[in-house]
Amino acid sequence: MRNKLPEAKHHRLIYLLSVAQRRLQRWMAAQPQNAVTPAQAGLLFILGKQDGVLMGEAGAALDLGPAGISGLVDRSAAAKLIERRADREDGRAWRVWLTPKGRTALAQAKADTAAINAALTEGFTSAEIDTVARWLTSIQDKFPRDITRDPEE
Repeated sequence: MRNKLPEAKHHRLIYLLSVAQRRLQRWMAAQPQNAVTPAQAGLLFILGKQDGVLMGEAGAALDLGPAGISGLVDRSAAAKLIERRADREDGRAWRVWLTPKGRTALAQAKADTAAINAALTEGFTSAEIDTVARWLTSIQDKFPRDITRDPEE
């Protein structure tokens, strides 16, 4: 997959992406005002858009498998951020709902995220950020969660 053009630079993108993700996650987790983990904040954002989603839908939105979303829901419920309720139409399925504490944490997470996004984009033009966002989004298409799926489909 290497770009063979002579002017192509080799930026060590895998390394840079990996280090950036780890540093950002560690920095976010270490902030004293954060009442929730980055993963919990992601779940709260989903529920803020549509409260009462199925656990599987929340997992898919967060790119988590069944075990991952189950653990995240367990930890978030133990922290009283969400509650889990059986689906009315399918007793085997579970839906997750924000609690009042979760709504407060969501408001704080939104403010924190706005500040972090401002820091991440500082010094870059809107066009540059659009390109970065397009590149990061393209990774999801090029390397799908379901590795058995043909990327050409």
